[in-house]
Formats: sequence, structure tokens, C-alpha cells
Amino acid sequence: MDKLFVIAIGGTGMRCLESFVHLCAVGMFDSRTIEVMMLDTDSTNGNLDRTERLIALYNNIKTDGDTPTPEQIGGSPNSNTFFSAKLNFYKFCTNYSDTDRNTYNKLSHLSEGDETTKRQNRLLSDLFFEKNTVQEFKLDHGYRAQTHLGSYLMYHAIVESARVPKDQKSDSDKNLENFLSKLRDAGEAARVFVFGSVFGGTGASSIPIIPVAFREAIRVSSNGQSDLDLKKTKFGSTLLTQYFTFRSPDAAQKAKEGVVADASFFAINSQAALQFYQKDPTVQNTYKRMYHVGWPIEATSTSKNERETITGGGEQKNNCHICELLCACAAYDFFTLPDENLTGESVQCLYRRAEFLNEAFNISAADLVGQTDSDKFLSRIGAFYSLAHIVLTYNEAAAKGKMADNGTKAILNRLKTNKVDQYTTISDNAMEQMDEFFRMFAYSVSDGKFNPGWIYQVRSSLNQGHFLFKNEAFPTQTTDLNPKRLNVGNFYTDEAHKWSYEDFMKKLTEDETTGQGENLQNVSTQQEKFIARVYNAISAVQKF
Repeated sequence: MDKLFVIAIGGTGMRCLESFVHLCAVGMFDSRTIEVMMLDTDSTNGNLDRTERLIALYNNIKTDGDTPTPEQIGGSPNSNTFFSAKLNFYKFCTNYSDTDRNTYNKLSHLSEGDETTKRQNRLLSDLFFEKNTVQEFKLDHGYRAQTHLGSYLMYHAIVESARVPKDQKSDSDKNLENFLSKLRDAGEAARVFVFGSVFGGTGASSIPIIPVAFREAIRVSSNGQSDLDLKKTKFGSTLLTQYFTFRSPDAAQKAKEGVVADASFFAINSQAALQFYQKDPTVQNTYKRMYHVGWPIEATSTSKNERETITGGGEQKNNCHICELLCACAAYDFFTLPDENLTGESVQCLYRRAEFLNEAFNISAADLVGQTDSDKFLSRIGAFYSLAHIVLTYNEAAAKGKMADNGTKAILNRLKTNKVDQYTTISDNAMEQMDEFFRMFAYSVSDGKFNPGWIYQVRSSLNQGHFLFKNEAFPTQTTDLNPKRLNVGNFYTDEAHKWSYEDFMKKLTEDETTGQGENLQNVSTQQEKFIARVYNAISAVQKF
């Protein structure tokens, strides 16, 4: 079985990874261990922070005890349950925070050496990079659509990290080293999927150079004793073109920052990148598949009355979009393809299409994962979404600071009342982490205000188009978010899958919920066993 690796690059890559983690949560990657790397120039990026918190919640939900060993973090790979994949997490952020490294000019030491060396370095740099803008803007918020600069810097940042002596490596360097060690050991059994956009800065810069940069870093760190055979290692990636926009920078901001990403150029940036990928021999020979994902109607605006264009940092925290879920599903396709489909000498580019009617897309499960796996996906995401409403709506955990016995704990208390008490060692903290994950997946309420989570945000991006379930499965008014108004077992358009909350609770409290049992699901921690029991109960009443 191939070893799976995921790399998310830049703000857009982080949002694609967010969707990927939710696919793992609903149970689409049974029995798999996945090495997950975040790669960015901006450690304070809001999208990075949100996705990192999501992965931390995911792993805490599967981990027993307050002081686990590194091997125990994230539990184990499971099958036929929620949170079935084991995620090993790494983060590498380039170091542009120091004042002597925060611009290309400083990072490249253009002012060092004798006069001849300085003159030659300056002439070469000026040939490729604009002197007073590209060479001088601060790099800590990314490469700002300057992909020619970004590719150069990201390649050398990765290789530079490999050259750092072991006793001087930062946590970021160690993360990259450990990730590359796993990749090296996997050899030709490795499947590596890269999330990133082709219209912006960091992702577009990094996608072309990731395979060769990793190969060189492995060579450097092993003193030439190890290598990465790019003919046999299977790389896949998204080709995510423009799907959102934001306000263009004004003259004052351009004067202040030198270079600012301008959404008005995203479309032409996408065209240029696609032409490059089509012709570049490195891309053609190192990637097996690229998935072309785009938004063929007016791009969604992410502006929120900002006075300036947000280039990065904590303020860059955009809503989720269907394009990011499509990218996550592209990774699912890549990871589940038979080996013989990935043996070509050059890259194959793929796309899917969906029904577009009345200025809106209608998205079915088959549009996302293909016809063969459509029932699997629909049943699992439906079960997880129903469980989210059971926790948040039926058991009133949508707001933080809820009563102690609400949310997931209410389900445990119901089991205990029915003399099913083997899960009583699960801590209150672990149950709160489950509640928080469901809030991030579905919705939360603060000060009486509805806050859409991931699945609501994805559906909203369709502009009122159909998304998987009945429209009434997505109430947004707090008056409708109560058990008397929302039938948690009536989300599917096919009435054959209709069930009731009482059906679920009855099945949950039976000794055997589906007959498959914990051993077949390979669950080990108490949290994993509890989650498997809930999964079995919902799966049984859904009748897929």
C-alpha cells in the first residue's frame, strides 16, 4: 500500500487542506496514515492558524490521556468510522522575520563581497527582479504574485534548511527534516499531493519546484547518500485558478508596501501559470497528475470593508469555498487510483464539471468523488453532518461556555443511563474538543448570532445552488435551530434514508449497533471506540 503525503502551500493551500481534514473526519480515508505538511512564508497567516487548530482538534479527539507519547498522538488508523485516518502533522515556515532576512536584497547579500562581486550580483538581480519594488518588499506575507522570485526563494529556503547543522535546527527545520525522512523512506511507494493556487504568490511559486527542492534537500541532508527518484515517486497537484477576489490596492498602499497582490491580475496570472505548466519539462516530468479546478463565473469577493488590501497575517482568514472541497476530492482521487493509472512518463491534467442552472451550480456527491464512491461519500458526510446537529442543535453545544452536560457529554450520559458505561473515562476536555470540531465543521452561535462553519460556507459559495442535501438541512436562523424545527434524520433527498433521532438513540444504546464490532474497525483509544459506536448507530439507521 502506498504511503500518503499532503503538502499545503500558502493561504489558499491551507483552505484546501482544511477541506481535506474534514474529508478525513467524515471517514473517507479508512486505515490510512497521512503525513501532512504546511508550507508557508507567513507563520501568522489566519488561514494557516485556523487549519492548524483544526488538525490539533482532530488529533486530540483520537488521543487518550493528557500526557501521550509522540507515537500516541492522533491515535491509530481506523476503518469504517469517523476520524478514520491518522494524521501526522508538520509545519515549515520560511524565516523572513529577522530584519536581515526580510527582503530579497538582504536575504541575497547583494551588498557583500568585493566591488566586482557586488556589481555582478546587482546586474544579475536587476535583470530578473525589479530593483526598487520586487527586491525591496517585505517577504513575511508571501511572494505577492511575484512567482519568479518566489520559486527561487522557496527552493533555496528548503535546501538551506537541509544544510543547517542538527544541533542548530529550529523546530521548523526539524519538521521539514522529519517529513523528508518519511518521504525518503517511502521511496517509490510515496504518493505526494500538493495543494496550492496558481494565481497568487506562495502556492504558484512552490508547485513547480517542490519535487526538485525535496530531492535536493534529501541529497544535502544525507551527504549524497540518499536520493528521491522523481520518476518513481508519484506527485500530484491542484491547478487552482482564480475563484475569489478582493479590493485592489490604492496608490498609497502600493507606495508604502512596494508590491501588493492585485486581484485584477489573477485571471491573467492563472493563464500564464497554466501555459508554463504545460510547457515546462520539470513540471511535465515530475508530476503524474494535475487537477484543474476553477470558478467559471464571477469570482467571490473576500473584502470585508478593509481600508487596505490584506496581504497576509492574522487578518487573512477567508471563508471556505466549493473549489477547495473539489481540490480535497482531487487528492482523494489521486490517493485511491490504482498504481497502473500513475505510470505515465508525463503529467495528465484532469477536470470535472457540474450542472450549472439559473446562475448557480448544483453539486452532487458524484461531482465531487465520482460515481463509484458517491454513496460512500454521501452516507459518511451526511452521517457526520447529522451528528454535528445532534451535538450542536439537539444537545445545545453551538455556543461555547455551554452547560456542563450538553453536547457530546449528553450522548455519553444517555449511554450511561442505559448501562453502557465503558466510555466514562473520556475526559470532559476531550468531549469539549469534539464539540469544538463540530462547531468548526457546521456552525456556532455567539451572542445569539449564527456563525457558519465549514460546510455552511462551502454551500454558500454555490450562490443558492443545490449542495448534497435538502435546502432545509441548512437553517441559518437561530429560531430554526432547535429539535422542534429541524429534523436531523431528514436531510437526504432520497426518502429511503430518512430516520429519526429516536431511531438513532435506540440503536446507539443497543449492545451491538451494526454487528461489525470494534475489532473490525481497528479502534484502540476510548475516544475512537466511542466515535465508532456513534458512527455504527447512524450508519445503521441511514440504511445506505
